[in-house]
Amino acid sequence: MKILYGWGSMNNKISSDLLRGHSDTMILKQLMNGDKYGYEITRLINSSSAVEYEPKEATMYSSLKRLENEGCIISYWGDESLGGRRKYYTITEKGRLTYFENKKNWEYVKTILEQLL
Repeated sequence: MKILYGWGSMNNKISSDLLRGHSDTMILKQLMNGDKYGYEITRLINSSSAVEYEPKEATMYSSLKRLENEGCIISYWGDESLGGRRKYYTITEKGRLTYFENKKNWEYVKTILEQLL
């Protein structure tokens, strides 16, 4: 178990252990507002956390692959005229339902943790 000192300060990022298991939900949230490519999702998660959390590349792409295999997202290649082609991801109806279910479960767990901690 990692112990964090100075949690929330600019010098310390949030421990990835605290957020393990929520990567899929974070990705689905970013896709709720439109299609995005992998690095763009990473940047948005990082900026949404006030630069306190940045998912590792391996975590990001394994989550994207899992979500696609589960039918929560669909990928397609963009037709970039400049630079390399990017693989974009779009959320499916199943993905939207999964996001809302995961969010509901998180809210429930959060209330229990607030009571216990």
